[in-house]
Amino acid sequence: MEYSGTAHGARGANAGASRNPLADGAAPYATSSEQTTLAAQGLHLYYGETHALKGIDLEMEERRITALIGPSGCGKSTFLRCFNRMNDMIEGVRVEGRVLVEGADVYRPDVDLEQLRKRVGMVFQKSNPFPMSIHENVSFGPRMTGVRGRGRLDELVERSLRQADLWGEVQDRLEDSALDLSGGQQQRLCIARALANEPDILLLDEPASALDPISTAKIEETLLQLKESYTIVIVTHNLQQAARIADVTAFFMLGEVVEVNDTTTMFTNPREKVTEEYVTGRFG
Repeated sequence: MEYSGTAHGARGANAGASRNPLADGAAPYATSSEQTTLAAQGLHLYYGETHALKGIDLEMEERRITALIGPSGCGKSTFLRCFNRMNDMIEGVRVEGRVLVEGADVYRPDVDLEQLRKRVGMVFQKSNPFPMSIHENVSFGPRMTGVRGRGRLDELVERSLRQADLWGEVQDRLEDSALDLSGGQQQRLCIARALANEPDILLLDEPASALDPISTAKIEETLLQLKESYTIVIVTHNLQQAARIADVTAFFMLGEVVEVNDTTTMFTNPREKVTEEYVTGRFG
């Protein structure tokens, strides 16, 4: 994976600061908005010769749900994975521009990837519980980062399952296999597993695409509760889902952000003709 970034233009009182909060816990310099948690600035990404993201400039504010919509192959998931550098695992990826998490460029060479992925949790399209107990699934991340003591782990497990709105359904089954849970429960377990690492940000890539309407509604209720404490970005092909839960929606097309706006405006009075055609179902 190659990276070619622009120079840091630190702003305000912290201008010139070289410390990276993702490396050593320093306070991040400000982005263009005090409320901005995630930002891309002039972001280009290539898979070999394929230009997947083309000059993305986008900011996402804290404690809001931002939905990324657009037709298949338009770059939504690729963009999402930039914020915890999951794209690094793909051979031939090259990144240009800046990707900021709480003011720090995540592609700086001194970034601790383990620390980054602890702060930026991710839930994938297909639920992927480990073949172990419910308790072990949720406590896995904390145990891998050095959390010890059954009492502390039990506390983390209960809190995370409560946040994922799953505790009431599994509190008497914590030693049962996670694979025995329903599909919707497994996906909420994966959310709990991400939350157990105590992230600041939660990324979700089509988390309800394989679920029935009742399970989808539970996931959506969970996300609406979680946004009180977390910054959430969700990729979804379900336009009704975006309309129901997102505060802000960004429309991607052919690797570019065509339009970003508050969700109500995006679905009722979009600026761009192509956005209107997409949200009204004329293509996609």
